[in-house]
Amino acid sequence: MAVIAGPTASGKSALALGLARARRGTIINADASQLYADLRIVSARPSPEEEAAAPHRLYGVLDGDDVASAAGWAAMARAAIAETLAEGRLPILVGGTGLYLRTLIDGIAPVPEIPPEVRDAVRALAPADAAAALAREDPAMAARLKPGDRQRIARALEVMRASGRSLLAWQAEPAGGIAATHDVRAMRVDLPRAELNGRAEVRLVAMVAAGALDEVAALLARRLPADRPVLRALGVPEFTAVLAGDMTLDEGIAAAALATRRYQKRQQTWGRNQTGDWPIATGPGDWPIPA
Repeated sequence: MAVIAGPTASGKSALALGLARARRGTIINADASQLYADLRIVSARPSPEEEAAAPHRLYGVLDGDDVASAAGWAAMARAAIAETLAEGRLPILVGGTGLYLRTLIDGIAPVPEIPPEVRDAVRALAPADAAAALAREDPAMAARLKPGDRQRIARALEVMRASGRSLLAWQAEPAGGIAATHDVRAMRVDLPRAELNGRAEVRLVAMVAAGALDEVAALLARRLPADRPVLRALGVPEFTAVLAGDMTLDEGIAAAALATRRYQKRQQTWGRNQTGDWPIATGPGDWPIPA
């Protein structure tokens, strides 16, 4: 199976489609935002023409009210991979959500279910109190986290209290990865930062022309809870501000471009730090997939 990772707007989807055509492949989505049915335009999902050129899976399979997770996606991806292989096709995972790919390939920490009473007690703590408690009960994990990272501090504290083990210990024992059972040929796409930024800006303008504002308006009309991840997808907060009259369209595009540049930088950093010796793909000749 093939894995193509890289920052947004780097051309991963085009590479995946070319590989799918050349090697009888099925493209499997590994991008968190593209899971949502509500965001075909804003998440830059493959076009209907691209989807007709090769089988695509896990695109638009979640409702906006759903909460996507690495573990949930990995379970869906394992099923899609098995079905693709059963059809005699090459699974091609493509996306920029690094945590999803690492969870699938290497596995995930088998942390036991957190009892509701433990979670409720931890979440009721003031941020400073939670940070102080973690420093006392799990100093090694506390040293890894920023003082203002409320969500990760709470998670680490509830794991320690529920299991009696540090989250660090659980993370050192990942389980369920496919690397041991599948021939994974992974690669990443990387382009100069200026080129990436320019491609993203062109794509944002095209999104607006294709109806991105209407798509976001339809999403907002659903009045989903404010904590739903779909509402934080690239472009959604900025286009929401445009619709609310808090930004002009040009300001909204500029703000979305800035958010995208920052995200691209994080994705590139992840790729360079976490993908080890994965080759950099720039064209068909770089695909480490047997003919």
